[in-house]
Amino acid sequence: MPKLGRVLVIVDEVDMIENCVKLLTRFGYEVVTEADGSKAATLYERERPDLVLTDLRMPGLDGPGVLQAVQAIDAEATVILITAFATIETAVEAIKEGAFDYLPKPFSADQLKVCVERAMGQRRLREENRRLLERLTETHRFDNIIGRSLSMLQVFETIKKVAKSEANILIIGETGTGKELIARSLHANSRRAAGPFIPVDCVSLPENLLESELFGHEKGAFTGAQATRPGLFEFASGGTIILDEVGDISLNLQAKLLRVLQERQVRRVGSNRIIEVDVRVISATNHDLAQAVATGSFREDLYYRLNVISLPLPPLRDRTGDIQLIAHHYLTKYAAGSGKEVTGITSEAMRLLEAHRWPGNVRELQNVMERAVVLAEHELVRPQELPEHIRVKAEVVSTLSPNELPLKQAKEVWAGSFERDYLIQLLKRHDGNISQAAKAACVDRKTVHRLMKKYGIKLS
Repeated sequence: MPKLGRVLVIVDEVDMIENCVKLLTRFGYEVVTEADGSKAATLYERERPDLVLTDLRMPGLDGPGVLQAVQAIDAEATVILITAFATIETAVEAIKEGAFDYLPKPFSADQLKVCVERAMGQRRLREENRRLLERLTETHRFDNIIGRSLSMLQVFETIKKVAKSEANILIIGETGTGKELIARSLHANSRRAAGPFIPVDCVSLPENLLESELFGHEKGAFTGAQATRPGLFEFASGGTIILDEVGDISLNLQAKLLRVLQERQVRRVGSNRIIEVDVRVISATNHDLAQAVATGSFREDLYYRLNVISLPLPPLRDRTGDIQLIAHHYLTKYAAGSGKEVTGITSEAMRLLEAHRWPGNVRELQNVMERAVVLAEHELVRPQELPEHIRVKAEVVSTLSPNELPLKQAKEVWAGSFERDYLIQLLKRHDGNISQAAKAACVDRKTVHRLMKKYGIKLS
């Protein structure tokens, strides 16, 4: 029978070692043992076990020391601590430092089996996620879809399940969460991967031009139509079309889009000829379309046509553990592009990044890391290379209230926070139209562009 995995048992009590070996072998695991905690690192390096089971109290190197030693070799090492009742508090502290769980003495065979199975299951889940990420990266020739958080694991699992179907998919997420990248991932893993992938920005064109872009037009159909032109649905035939920010199209155009989805036919502007199209439709939005249906600004029948499968994307602030992963990815990317020897991020700078709320999501973090690499003067990115609003705001949140700061610094904190939040809400209120946003704020377009650059804000 194939083994379920390899377990390294580090215990200095002979009876307990024998008991663990007997039980784990019966459960189907291969077991390696060691009585001296100080040899844990060498043994871990040589054996590369899937799990470490170590006693908390041992002469020489104790359980927390073993945890630290194996984590230095593999940051994702899975460690279970065996502890007496009096040292449970210490075991809990070790869990905060990265241990998977603890087993209180004396433990039953069932307790050991359940705890080890849970640990092995979590390790397999991480490895499956890593393999999926590698496969996605290799398939698309891009590696911007990054994440090990539970919420992103669920996204990857959904991609695996639905990519090969022909169902219409609605991707829902805030600006900067990577909706188009997810759409590309769905396309690249579908049966249509060899066909075209056509992204359409539904907010960048007025209604009449968007209709022409989508469905095409005949020569002379309107002023400026000097030649017949196929639409993007025709170009996407045999492949995938993504309608980005589909919630912003007009009710009139929604009716025409519904017909295309129902009949898989288009009619160019100015023509009576029906053209068959074979296309999969993926839509994306940062709006609540169900609410838009309730208010009458979005057709209910179109909503259900588009939303056969819903794929919500989590905002970066809810992706626990992913900020460090993504930050290092972009640091490596931009350091390689610039030729600079920037290899990491100081713990203090990382603390500031993880304390930030990231209203611009992954796109904002990408911009921040590009800026940090450009400004970096050492091998490690330091707090002073991060934008001021991240440095100051994070410091205030984590240490002092504004009332405890000097007046000038408190004003800077709140001014920067207010200015950024105001700009984000202003752009949302005007659907990303910079001219309208500038007019409403009584400033010129250059000012809006300058502030967007300052705070790393980009439109969808």
